[in-house]
Amino acid sequence: MVSAYFLTPLLLLAGCGGVVAVPQAAVTLEPGVPWEVPVREAWPTEAWPQATPEEVGLDPQALQRLVDYGFRRDGDEVDRKGQRTNALLIVKDGKLVVERYARGYTGDTPMLTWSVSKSMSSTIFGAAVMDGLVDVNQTACHYYEPMCRPGHDAVRVTDLLRMSSGIQWDETYETSPIFSSVMAMLYTRGSHDMPAFVARQPMAFWPGIHWSYSSGDANVGMAVLRGAIGNADRYHAYPWERVFDPIGMKDVTFERDGSGTFVGSSYLYARPPDLARWLWLILNDGTWDGRRILAPGWVRYLRTMAPAYYTTPVSRASREDNPGAWWYVNLGDPERDIAPPWPDFPSDAFGAEGHWGKYLWVIPSWDMVVVRLGDDREYGCAYAWQTDCVKDPNKAFTITLFQKLLAQAVK
Repeated sequence: MVSAYFLTPLLLLAGCGGVVAVPQAAVTLEPGVPWEVPVREAWPTEAWPQATPEEVGLDPQALQRLVDYGFRRDGDEVDRKGQRTNALLIVKDGKLVVERYARGYTGDTPMLTWSVSKSMSSTIFGAAVMDGLVDVNQTACHYYEPMCRPGHDAVRVTDLLRMSSGIQWDETYETSPIFSSVMAMLYTRGSHDMPAFVARQPMAFWPGIHWSYSSGDANVGMAVLRGAIGNADRYHAYPWERVFDPIGMKDVTFERDGSGTFVGSSYLYARPPDLARWLWLILNDGTWDGRRILAPGWVRYLRTMAPAYYTTPVSRASREDNPGAWWYVNLGDPERDIAPPWPDFPSDAFGAEGHWGKYLWVIPSWDMVVVRLGDDREYGCAYAWQTDCVKDPNKAFTITLFQKLLAQAVK
């Protein structure tokens, strides 16, 4: 079980040059997941078993409406408008019931996942915890020397995994490239050594009390993992040896920055059927064909709401995103009148999301995993408070409409 002291966040004190210390409770990994994991008759290490929708209890007509919606086009490759789905896979009861591609992509095409890479990186951390290499309650400084400076030395590994390090960060992209921390990290002055660039940024909050989306936290996390593993060759082979190869993920590319650290925020490429295998590992509580891959309790941890979410002022981001440990959950916050962001999905659903239409979900109540990879440059209005969106949800990918159509297919 994960616990924390829920305290009001405190900003930098004017003129003091530091942040106010707020004690945080330790994380305890509680084995098991809050759903029943079925006994599996087959594992898709080599290939996915296939089934018709009827064989796994799905409504074929409703499922076809979902597929038709996902691959509808209202634009072309020049204007980049409308639906731009590249891949859609749905696995139900361990069987592949939908697999479709478009725009020249196939199941053998490794695709850039953008920020889905963070969720994969969180998974790799689960293997490192299993191996006794990392303690999430330990400070980042313990594993990565650039974090050993006043303020930064209080940041724990779990604070990085929950994007609540307190490090000052601007995660804007095309809308504000001049002032964007993430653009500088990925493409300009920070690209040679991304974690070191992040570690040089000032502290804005005491660690653990303020949630703010940060690719910087993810890349410092990968430097922490590098320090924990130690040997560079072992570090560079570790994701394959511990996660990718055991579950049959083939042809994975995981880019590194100029210093050799994995860019855990953004740059993992993988084939869609292999991404479904990864989700299947998570659905099955980090085990694969009788072998435990991730630490007991890790899946429960990554899908537990980040405690800092509850002490961060309500914003549009907090209404759209319920953060776990580099994953997203579907709980909302009734005490602050924040509804679950995915109203047509069960409350136990959780997932990974990436730039330009990458959406992957694990839905335990339905014994289902979903991979939707797109290249969307505009989105339909999914929530009442959105304004910078396409009003007609049928003319651009709209996450809530997609989820509603999927829910209608589940009998």
